Amino acid sequence: MSLGAGIFLFAVGAILAFAVNISVDWVNLQVVGYILMVAGIVGIILGIVLIARKRTAVSTTASGVDPVSGDRVRRTVRTEDQI
Repeated sequence: MSLGAGIFLFAVGAILAFAVNISVDWVNLQVVGYILMVAGIVGIILGIVLIARKRTAVSTTASGVDPVSGDRVRRTVRTEDQI
């Protein structure tokens, strides 16, 4: 879930919990609003955590000539660092 989806869920939940005065027999809209607000908060927290743990990748390439066979040798090393 992205950060925007969490904010959207929270906003829809707040509207259902506090602004809608419709009574439906088979569902309590106020409880549904509170559930959506909690889901939105969880989504916002997950979005922030996923944004904070972005990784950077560094590629290092070294090339040379093999002294035995005379072939060109190319070596690539990729390392991932966390910020």
